[in-house]
Amino acid sequence: MPPPVEFELHDSVDSLDAEGWDSLGDGHPATSHVFLRALEKSACIGDAGGWAPRYLVGRREGMPVAAVPLFLKSHSYGEYVFDWAWADAYHHHGLDYYPKWLVAAPFSPLPGTRIFARDDQARRSAIDALCSIASQSGLSSLHVLFCNADEARSLAAAGLLLRDGVQFHWINRGEADFDAFLARLNHDKRKKIRQERRKLETWALDYRWHDGTTAGSADWDFFMRCYQGTYSAHHSTPYLNRDFFDRLARDCPHSVRLLIASRAGRPLASAFFLASAEALYGRYWGAVEPLPGLHFELCYYRPIAYCITHGLRRMEGGAQGEHKMARGLEPVTTHSAHWIADGRFRDALQRHLALEGRHLDAYRSELEQRTPFRR
Repeated sequence: MPPPVEFELHDSVDSLDAEGWDSLGDGHPATSHVFLRALEKSACIGDAGGWAPRYLVGRREGMPVAAVPLFLKSHSYGEYVFDWAWADAYHHHGLDYYPKWLVAAPFSPLPGTRIFARDDQARRSAIDALCSIASQSGLSSLHVLFCNADEARSLAAAGLLLRDGVQFHWINRGEADFDAFLARLNHDKRKKIRQERRKLETWALDYRWHDGTTAGSADWDFFMRCYQGTYSAHHSTPYLNRDFFDRLARDCPHSVRLLIASRAGRPLASAFFLASAEALYGRYWGAVEPLPGLHFELCYYRPIAYCITHGLRRMEGGAQGEHKMARGLEPVTTHSAHWIADGRFRDALQRHLALEGRHLDAYRSELEQRTPFRR
């Protein structure tokens, strides 16, 4: 039997060993040490903003064997697995829902590993440690968002309630180029995409891909204008600031992709992506001149072509949006797990999630019938 794993909490990413943290993870840019550090140093996360870091690290005989991006949350903003109704139910019964425990990639509805572990025993120990922390804290709940399927099963075995969702991803099926991808779509979808792209061609737009090295200050100035404008149009406030993007581009340039569309040297729209060795992750977009079809070109068609050219396995389109199916993205099931301290609410939520799960099954069946691909 291996020696026990001993756990400790850290309230700053600077107290973590960067190489050790990343060696335990799955290589996802949104849970990397450099990403978390950029969030902290730019004050996008921290105690004052309601994202208080409490990174969990487990050691076996002094060596790191488990790590978890754990946060103490005083609200539910920036999570994308919505529990506002749960918080309201607590409030109506005179109970405190916040603060709560959260395991997540901040502001990133991107599925991936959440319980970093060297082996199965370390993973089980980390889950036990999370449950113990939640139980002993006296707080309402613990939530593990966008975990992978294996983790979901392990968390369910530990007594957490599972909640599934649906996102839309483009999956690389080995197409040689974008035209080969279009050939997989049914006639109507293929025709519509070609019509959209032909209309854009009349504007003689120039498209440029940048990474953290090639994007200059003017490019980031323009992106921030687009990013803030998109949030403003939805009467909301951006989660991230210019300092975050500058830090990420400087410290992890290979994880940054910025696509800018211009006309006659004047930038019109931009889209920001994270990148890994296997995927492109769509995050933010905005435009100062909303040309018809430009959103689809920057957020779907150009990124898909980029993935094909660079041999990436998928392009993740972010949260929600079944309209993405018409652009060749496919429904993918996401997972989260929830520990609820109060037995009465746990039972009620278990019944709610069972009903929600049946509706989700019906929704997924409906989506399968609406596939954009040739049968």
